[in-house]
Amino acid sequence: MKYQVAIIGGGPAGYTAAEAAGKAGMSVVLFEKDKLGGVCLNEGCIPTKTLLCSAKIADHSKEGNKFGVKVGDVDIDLPKVIARKGKVVRKLGLGIKAKMEGVGVTIVTGEAKINDAHSICCNDEVYECDNIIICTGSKTFIPPIDGIENVEYWTHKEALENKEPLRSLIIIGGGVIGMEFASFFNSLGTDVTVIEMLDEILGPIDNEISSLLRAEYTKKGVKFILSAKVTKLANEVDGISVAYKVDGEERQLSANKVMMSVGRRPSVDLLGLDFLNLNVDRRGTIIVDEHLETSCKGIYACGDINGRSMLAHTAVREAEVAVANIIGKQDRMNYDAIPSVVYTNPEVSCVGKSEEELVIDGVEYKTFKLPMSYSGRFVAENEGLNGMCKLLTDNDDKIIGVHILGNSSSEFIIAANIAIEQGMHLEDFKRFCFSSSYSE
Repeated sequence: MKYQVAIIGGGPAGYTAAEAAGKAGMSVVLFEKDKLGGVCLNEGCIPTKTLLCSAKIADHSKEGNKFGVKVGDVDIDLPKVIARKGKVVRKLGLGIKAKMEGVGVTIVTGEAKINDAHSICCNDEVYECDNIIICTGSKTFIPPIDGIENVEYWTHKEALENKEPLRSLIIIGGGVIGMEFASFFNSLGTDVTVIEMLDEILGPIDNEISSLLRAEYTKKGVKFILSAKVTKLANEVDGISVAYKVDGEERQLSANKVMMSVGRRPSVDLLGLDFLNLNVDRRGTIIVDEHLETSCKGIYACGDINGRSMLAHTAVREAEVAVANIIGKQDRMNYDAIPSVVYTNPEVSCVGKSEEELVIDGVEYKTFKLPMSYSGRFVAENEGLNGMCKLLTDNDDKIIGVHILGNSSSEFIIAANIAIEQGMHLEDFKRFCFSSSYSE
């Protein structure tokens, strides 16, 4: 069996590449060892957003009196929330399968291993190919904490399946995943503590915006311990104890459950990459050029596996670029305009450079800040709340970064994304006419 394109991994990068190549008339085989949709659909973006939607409805219901709507006691039926999440995932998974079949993609279920630059083995069958696109994604990184092997900790996978009320939860890691789960469990009434090694949550996101979000969740009762290193985990009668060091002092906390959320690492196990001698960095991520091609001609790497931007929508765009170059169209990847969203309540959305990045790079810039209360619709829909929109430009007023705290920012960050992608200046952007929306 010979194919023009062989793709390993059926997540956002993999199924996007397969569909694009199939539409271009190429013969395509797609290998997936588990379920189509990858982590994003089955245990990441989609199920998390589904749970957060239920949580946000509950939050709004509790605040109904502010809007003149009287609501009784709000009860979250967690088993029903989890069941709905499963229904959403199944529906979208069937949609992906239908797309693949619609463009003639051959789907092979099993663990694929690369034999050489033009052949792949799966289920004891050998598949020859002209091009290979590696889209195997990433996996949760579990740090070597003393005692971790003896406790039943959660990752995002276990948290997504929990159907029982939880009195207390410690989340180790205050990145995007950690904060989204902190938001969800806080809405359920769980006592949540976030322990973060850095001096601010949300890592690479603009520090001022991150600080404002942390302040919002502190008001809601979430506790934050920053600049802290977890040193030991141990079982207790009704939970887990977490020992950590902050300011040189050893301290300890306990909770019913502990969730690990300290990052992800590329999934390269069993791929057979040793024979290809691909260039990789110290973390094992595969190094690619602007066309997503690796150091081995005809082999591409898209999505989390290349470590450039571990976001599903980035993976989709990377897959489009890779296939375009395979079929002979000129296209290149631009990482300057990749939007990032934290689906907390309120949301955080950003695109382009942060102030911290610009300072490190020695780039001169200008800052413009506006409270979200400048938007009439925001005031109408967010009683007693505010947010901030921060816009960064270079000295010539070219837009290079936009960072927003406020609900529905995920819907209008795309306007800033387009402005940065197109190299717009402030005067260019002012010429656009927006409807009476948040983007005004």
